[in-house]
Amino acid sequence: MALSPKLDFRQSQSLVMTPQLMQSIKLLQMTHIELNQFLEQEIEKNPLLDLIETADGDFSDPDSAGKTEETESADPSFDEDWFRTDMTTQWASQTGAGDYDIEQMTASRRSLSEHVSEQIALAFPTPADRFIATALADALDESGYLRTDIYALAQNLGMESAHVEHILEKMQGFDPAGIFARDLRECLVIQLRLKDRYDPAMAVLIDHLDLLARRDFAVLKKLCGVDQSDLADMLREIRTLDPKPGALFEVDIADTIIPDVLVTPTHEGNWTIELAPAALPRLIVNNQYYAQVIRSVKAEEKSFLSDCMQTANWLVRSLDQRARTILKVSQEIVRQQDGFLRHGVFHLKPLNLRAVADAVGMHESTISRVTANKFMATPRGVFELRYFFTASIASSEGGGAHSSESVRHRIRQMIDAESSHAVLSDDAIVDALKQDGVDIARRTVAKYRESMNIASSVQRRREKKAEVGRP
Repeated sequence: MALSPKLDFRQSQSLVMTPQLMQSIKLLQMTHIELNQFLEQEIEKNPLLDLIETADGDFSDPDSAGKTEETESADPSFDEDWFRTDMTTQWASQTGAGDYDIEQMTASRRSLSEHVSEQIALAFPTPADRFIATALADALDESGYLRTDIYALAQNLGMESAHVEHILEKMQGFDPAGIFARDLRECLVIQLRLKDRYDPAMAVLIDHLDLLARRDFAVLKKLCGVDQSDLADMLREIRTLDPKPGALFEVDIADTIIPDVLVTPTHEGNWTIELAPAALPRLIVNNQYYAQVIRSVKAEEKSFLSDCMQTANWLVRSLDQRARTILKVSQEIVRQQDGFLRHGVFHLKPLNLRAVADAVGMHESTISRVTANKFMATPRGVFELRYFFTASIASSEGGGAHSSESVRHRIRQMIDAESSHAVLSDDAIVDALKQDGVDIARRTVAKYRESMNIASSVQRRREKKAEVGRP
């Protein structure tokens, strides 16, 4: 067969991602902060665009003003739990920071470096000692721990290591208590000494933090030479200590969550669902300016203005479509999860992206983009839209499936209600859940328990006995 070049015509269909389509997809998954930044950049480049800040958050189509209604009302009730498996404490819980205005607190906060520098100036009268102290302060990490080798630092400064140790010892009395420690043990020892609670028994306990982490109280009692009641007092004392004393001066402030969707109950017992004005920028096209300028400019400028007009109209339409899509998906989530909104997490239904996509007539990928980093404010709190998508666990009675999140909540409530004489094993939790109609394997219970940082039944039994002071 002869080989020769020739031309063939073929017809085929393909989906081409235009730049505008790709930009529309990016707009859909942007957070409101990212969206505002993007719009500011577009306004700088496009003279025909204006951003109007409104209090009511209206957008172009009066028929889609971001409101709808669904059924039922809500009664918020959530429990807060305390840490169980680590030594981390919360500064706000210890100091009552929740009683203060957060804006006033953040406005007056100083860095750890500034706080320590003031104390150095008062504690060390000689320039040499202040120099050493400043070098030590520069080696503090954000938790207040000293992260440098004393001998190496002394070598670099040309000083005797004993003198640097003397300076460090004095600085370990600085405020807040526990800073300039080199490890967790030393941090706790510093705080206990300042409280005059570092006796021989406490010293042994601090030297065996690994046993404390494993809740091996029987061995700790023997090592410390104390009874159950004294050990319980010692544990309570340790819980008052701060393992991260420098965290008080952290300057990184978490961004405030601005919800994208607001869900409020009506007097009729329905739900009002609307897009939050703060997360709904209103962009308009300045047609009047375009009409005035287009008649008096050159051909090249007319081409530029025409491109600007096309881009502006596309962007306004894309924002409107984004708002409609978020609202439509939110409506379906509220419809599916109104049991949760009314009764709490026990009634959170299993839900996946496909179920919502089929209900609203969209692709799963679209639902995924809509729910990413978007938040819904409800009477029960502010939740990311993805919170409402949970795996399902079969019912042991053949009824509807249970949400994995609601099962976790049941496990947490059962364990919180335990007494020292009736600590539930994972098998006992499985049996109790099956009586409630939840068909779940023991390994799943263990996985959920560990994901909530809940210790095993053996460790919980030791801890509860120590807390009540019983042998």
